[in-house]
Amino acid sequence: MIAALAVALGGAAGAVLRFLVDRLIASRQKHPFPWATIVVNVTGSFVLGLVSGLGMVLGPVWTVALGTGLCGGYTTFSTAMVDAVRLARGHRGGAMLAVVLGTAFWSLLAAAAGMSLGAHWAG
Repeated sequence: MIAALAVALGGAAGAVLRFLVDRLIASRQKHPFPWATIVVNVTGSFVLGLVSGLGMVLGPVWTVALGTGLCGGYTTFSTAMVDAVRLARGHRGGAMLAVVLGTAFWSLLAAAAGMSLGAHWAG
């Protein structure tokens, strides 16, 4: 039951953080492009990699609170895909490919970097 509460609290914090990051980036954008979604997914992949790399150092409750909860509430694959469809429907195929491929590429690198750093910190 404690783990479920930890996931719920982490998820709520992650969702609010995603909202704030989205608003911050959107307020500085001049052209419509889903930068906020990309930033959220790449940074969330790094944090989840870090949590995964730290492994047993965090303990099970913190691992699910941060990994499943915070990162699950923060990152958004579904929004990235809806953004990509909207770009394609707007005849912006190049931008759509940039979102899909860029998100996958940079998120993969960020997750790997987070895992490496977490494993290093965990000793």
